[in-house]
Amino acid sequence: MIILHNYPLAMVEHAGFKIFVRNLQPLFELVTCNKVEADCMEIYVKEKQKVYEIFDKLPGKISVSADMWTASDGAAAYLSLAAHYIDEDWQLKKKILNFVTIDPSYTEDMHSEVIINCLMDWDIDRKLLSMIFDSFTSDNIVGRIRDWLSQNRFLYCNGQLFDVRCAVDLLNCMADDALEALCEVTQKIRESIRYVKGSEATHATFNELAEEVQVETKKCLCIDNPMKWNSTFFMLEVALEYRKVFSCLRDRDPVNLKFLLSDLEWDRLSTITSFLKLFVEVTNVFTRSKYPTANLFFPEICDIHLQLIQWCKNPDEFICSLALKMRKKFEEYWDKGNVGLAVAAMLDPRFKMKLLEYYYPQLYGDSASVLIDEVFECIKSLYNEHSIVSPLASSFDQGLDWQASGTPSSAKDTRDRLMGFDKFLHETSQAEGSNSDLDKYLEEPLFPRNVDFNVLNWWKVHTPRYPILSMMARNILGIPISKVASESRFDIGGRVLDHNWSSLPPTTIQALMCAQDWIRSELNS
Repeated sequence: MIILHNYPLAMVEHAGFKIFVRNLQPLFELVTCNKVEADCMEIYVKEKQKVYEIFDKLPGKISVSADMWTASDGAAAYLSLAAHYIDEDWQLKKKILNFVTIDPSYTEDMHSEVIINCLMDWDIDRKLLSMIFDSFTSDNIVGRIRDWLSQNRFLYCNGQLFDVRCAVDLLNCMADDALEALCEVTQKIRESIRYVKGSEATHATFNELAEEVQVETKKCLCIDNPMKWNSTFFMLEVALEYRKVFSCLRDRDPVNLKFLLSDLEWDRLSTITSFLKLFVEVTNVFTRSKYPTANLFFPEICDIHLQLIQWCKNPDEFICSLALKMRKKFEEYWDKGNVGLAVAAMLDPRFKMKLLEYYYPQLYGDSASVLIDEVFECIKSLYNEHSIVSPLASSFDQGLDWQASGTPSSAKDTRDRLMGFDKFLHETSQAEGSNSDLDKYLEEPLFPRNVDFNVLNWWKVHTPRYPILSMMARNILGIPISKVASESRFDIGGRVLDHNWSSLPPTTIQALMCAQDWIRSELNS
């Protein structure tokens, strides 16, 4: 109960809790806070072994997300690492691996060392496909981890898909830029709403003016929660619907209502609010899906890319400058992640290569075909790497081992006179591209689009038809393009550790946070 609900360990020593337990069962022996802590550690060790066993039997690769937390008093920082994967039943899963205290004095090398040690402790370095970081994570940290993994040739496509940045984090950063540009206007809107709601007489006058100018909205004016940027967006959006009413108020009393917006400010507010509206819509798509697999992100990200190109053409220098600032952040994200996004989209049977062929000419014009070819080369490379480790290829590999050693590996091999035939099949299937999983998949018609489509269920059903490509789909679609929890998707600040636990020893904090995640996922499964 304490682990599941973030209760303080000391609750077992609280007078109210003792009375409560005594009334339930007078003979129950209450334990000390230290005993509870020891029990929590014991549960953590037991649950950790279960997770080890899951990873050991996992049929595919693992992607790891890195997230920074702070203590509620700001005195400590923590690094949370979580594993994301698709299990044998084609279910998308997430497990917290570590929750370690990070010293502010740590260098970039020390940060990467902490992550590497955690991966080695879990023995998943060989299973790693990608890592997802904050958009502001240093390239040096990412590069050092990638180099360490590449030395042992653990990464597909020479690590081209390793460095993933969080899409929701990018949207939050761009929304923050937009709200920073609107800082003065937003403050004026807050003052205007406080003025209207400050007295019943003013509120009544406001409502009368709303009827006079025939405002259609029935939404109420409200002050935002500055810690949730979508709350600020909704406040501004509603205020815009009452623009004519506020203008009438300003005309009636221009001296005392200096905080009301000018026409230019209203126009800029309208434009920038349209930016924020798109960010809210896309964030909701990313975080509300029942199956938040990587294929969902490509069309939404491409739409934002196209919108940014248009916004940068705005004749208002103020708007254009903001758009350029956001576009710079977007392009840093896009340069790192566009290939991975495109590969994931190709693995959606409703899209395949057609989505690239639709978006890339809009984004790149005459250069589109070259870039589409580059993505397809990556797809073929990935497919070939997966074919080497597939069950289909393994029988051929065993045949080569037998031929090389000159001794049969089993009695069955001795009687198999068609070993050469197996080699012939393997070589001809490689030469005849049309016989590959990949070509068959791409040649067949697109699957119809519908709202409740579950791409993982589709691949589960079609695994026998595409045995190699389904392995690739399991790995790529499990990459978490966003690592932000649904409840935190619009947060201005970072994630904060509850004060009940932040004062505990680091090893206890890690045990509680990890065990909580593991037990909750078991209860929800």
